[in-house]
Amino acid sequence: METTTARPFELLAPAGDAEMLKAAVFAGADSVYLGLQGFNARRTAGNFTPAALAEAVCFCHARGVKVNVTLNTLAADSELPGLADAVAAIAAAGADAVIVQDLAAAALCRRMAPGLALHGSTQMSVMNLAGARQLAALGFARVILARELTAEEIRHITARCGIETEIFVHGALCMSVSGQCEMSAFFGGRSGNRGECAGPCRLPYRIAGAEGPWLSLRDLSVIDRLPEIRAMGVSCAKIEGRLRTPEYVAAAVSSAREALAGRAYDRELLEKAFSRAGFTSGFYDNAYLTAAMFGRRSVSDAADTRAVLPRLHELYRRERESVPVTLSLTLEDEGAKLTAADRDGNRCTVYGEQPPQPAQNPPEALAAGYERALQKTGGTPFCTEKIELAGTAGRYLPGAAVGDLRRRALEALLAKRSAPRPLACAAVRLPAYRRADADTAKTALWLRFADAAQCLPETAALADRLLFPLSAAVALPDDWRGKTILALPRAVFDEELIARQIAAAAALGFAAFEIENLGELPLVRDGAPGAAVCGGFGLNVMNSLAAREYAALGLAALTLSPELTLAAAARLDAGVPTGLLAAGHLPLMLTRACPIRSRKTCAECGGKSALTDRKGREIAVLCTGTGKNGARELSNPVPLWLGDRRPEVAVDFAVLYFTREAPPRALALTRLYAGGAALDGEFTRGLYYKGV
Repeated sequence: METTTARPFELLAPAGDAEMLKAAVFAGADSVYLGLQGFNARRTAGNFTPAALAEAVCFCHARGVKVNVTLNTLAADSELPGLADAVAAIAAAGADAVIVQDLAAAALCRRMAPGLALHGSTQMSVMNLAGARQLAALGFARVILARELTAEEIRHITARCGIETEIFVHGALCMSVSGQCEMSAFFGGRSGNRGECAGPCRLPYRIAGAEGPWLSLRDLSVIDRLPEIRAMGVSCAKIEGRLRTPEYVAAAVSSAREALAGRAYDRELLEKAFSRAGFTSGFYDNAYLTAAMFGRRSVSDAADTRAVLPRLHELYRRERESVPVTLSLTLEDEGAKLTAADRDGNRCTVYGEQPPQPAQNPPEALAAGYERALQKTGGTPFCTEKIELAGTAGRYLPGAAVGDLRRRALEALLAKRSAPRPLACAAVRLPAYRRADADTAKTALWLRFADAAQCLPETAALADRLLFPLSAAVALPDDWRGKTILALPRAVFDEELIARQIAAAAALGFAAFEIENLGELPLVRDGAPGAAVCGGFGLNVMNSLAAREYAALGLAALTLSPELTLAAAARLDAGVPTGLLAAGHLPLMLTRACPIRSRKTCAECGGKSALTDRKGREIAVLCTGTGKNGARELSNPVPLWLGDRRPEVAVDFAVLYFTREAPPRALALTRLYAGGAALDGEFTRGLYYKGV
């Protein structure tokens, strides 16, 4: 059932620093998003100190612009006190909303500052209606949808989810589903999930001998579709770009304002402000990308940008008159007064220093003169909506005196609108999370397979738990079911297909289901009531508070983020069993688009293709899911191996992650790990000793 009601439509702009903030506001943004120094997904932007944040909020609120603060990275246990301090600073500044990825951040906001609206970051990988509804149940006011959605999918979710939806309409487009990329972390030790992505996807790769930008998408731009997007019921159109320039922000906001007004905008100028060989509409029109949608920033692109910077600067040089006011001028024999009032109930009155003189002109001419003087609000954020005159007939006040009243009244009103309005914030006492030391001799062995055929009976006998794709349920032997966990696909765009598969598997006696994002939990709860549910590594659990939030939702076990160190994972106190990925070619990316299709057909690929990086390493591209749920996982060319470090894997279970290994090889690797042996070939320890 559709639940969409008419809502105001927001144009949301990035503000990586104070100058970008000014550009966004002066160009016409309805709201801005910005980060505190520390916990946000653009740590390399200028960002804001708590004091600067408070000033920014006052500046924006004075001009009727909302401020959303990005608190959208993953935190470790040691960082939770700092995260709580960040929530307190945001509340003290009086911001409007907080954008979060980590359930720990959401929990702290609810406990400390319930007046802050919660917005679910695109890093939460919400790509279906069930996910949006799950966020609504958790108290979120808005969901920022995955960038992989088509127009029809956006429309479907928006009409039925019961909370606000926000979508990206302009700016950089990641190849990976946000929140599901480990490429920067695994290749360079800089985590995209923690705000330090190094952008290895923008490098050249080779497919079938052809070098190209096969993981680098052109920038998204659907600004021309904004009237259509607004008509869908989407609440907020978001411009990406906190690492860009004030000129870029002004160009994007100004273009969007023109499009929303039904006027043509200068798309060529917008491309020159910043693009990667032009724009793409991304997934909005089609869920499958073509070769024309890939592109890298060229030397000529950069030259175009430099050439138009002076022109772009003009877009935000002047204050935008955007706050309607009523000006009421009263003249009496003994003096004059002017009251300025806005729509929010703020009123300021100032008094003149000279009394009016007897008028020589007729009342109509006097009134016209006063109105002209009161209309001159240039250089302020105010525009005169209504003028009220009292006692002006027969009384003359010089234009300079009226102008002085106007200036002082608007200055007073601006000061009043700029006054800090902190939100109530309660202190929170965080427990000293630390689980009891685990007995590593009892660490269970979980084996995860790509399909049923990959697991030999001898391999299954070595496992405490088996994990298979949900789609493989009917192909699994009856005697494996009691220790088998059915893993839902990491990408679920077609909920109906997955719901049918869950319902079909529900009565077959499997041990549990595994989910990879919040949008899958309601599907299991509805399709298999009472079934045990585990959380996969796609949930990105990095701290005890988030883990306990998931446990409170009913998850019986959690595979922790591979970005944790072994020491941090051993201390993490979830209240339920926890595990780690301990071996295998781990996923670098989850993509809805297939890079191989830019060079080969599916028949030519046969599910056996790979990208080759600059070092000659092959990154396997694995197809997962079917139909609308079709997705790709790009695998690390170097396998993870902790078999010879088993005593240091101090968690409840270790997961061996098999992808393209032949069945005999999967058996051999399982035996090696179970025996605590070293790997017979090149391997990596991942991030378990380095951290990010």
